[in-house]
Amino acid sequence: MSSAKTSLALLAFALAASATACATAPKDEQALALREAMKPASAEERAAANRADALTRANFWAKENNKDPEDITSALEFARALREIGSHDRAIDVMSRTLIVHPDSVDAVMLLGRIQMAKGDVPNAARAFNRATQIEPERAETWAALGTTYDRQGYHGLAQTAYLKALELEPARTTTLTNYGLSLVLSGDLAGAEAKLRLAAANPDATSRVTENLALVLGLQGRFDEMKTVSGAAAPEAVVDQNAALLRSLIQPARSWDALSEAEPAKAAPAVKTPAQAESAKRTLRPRS
Repeated sequence: MSSAKTSLALLAFALAASATACATAPKDEQALALREAMKPASAEERAAANRADALTRANFWAKENNKDPEDITSALEFARALREIGSHDRAIDVMSRTLIVHPDSVDAVMLLGRIQMAKGDVPNAARAFNRATQIEPERAETWAALGTTYDRQGYHGLAQTAYLKALELEPARTTTLTNYGLSLVLSGDLAGAEAKLRLAAANPDATSRVTENLALVLGLQGRFDEMKTVSGAAAPEAVVDQNAALLRSLIQPARSWDALSEAEPAKAAPAVKTPAQAESAKRTLRPRS
């Protein structure tokens, strides 16, 4: 082969190799960029995201969840952020899809129930919490949450049974003691409610709301001085006095016995002369249901 032909052949080979390299390079770069984009965020990045506001967290965890829809950590964080910004339907959808892959995750079931409670869907929340008690019956949180759904539906006996089960597992749990006490109030057991709320209020993590609930129960029993003493630790004196006066007016009869005894005697009713008039009088005095 002549030197001219050899040179042309080498040039053609070089051009072909260059063209192949140019065609391959963008594809390799795209694949590399895609792999980088699909890499999960580092632990530091995730921690920083969780310190941000709810909307920022929702956007961050949405991307993480899209990278790996089966990653339960990103799904839980995404749903929590969605719940916080009020996007309950989307949060329920995220948790429902997650439970297909992780059907026995108590954290996922409990979060689903809490989102449904926030949405106002108490019956479905009750189903979720009941499922959680079946998956992990030794977890007090599941029974306590189930109790709140029963109370919300008016099933106070069932609620109190659930609270008792939770307290067998965690006897000093403040939120459970508080909710149990309030459930007893709804059942009319003020003494029992007071006992549970006193235990709750004695805990180091008790909030002012627990104290105010205890004060309310004392007021409902007519013990206004004790009510003011308990409530005074968490509220201004003027507010305490106002609340006590309001509660006193609500639970006391409009007219006291002394007022009734000093009132002008009522005039005697005219005698009933006929059977028809007597029957009419009975109908008038009969209590209405």
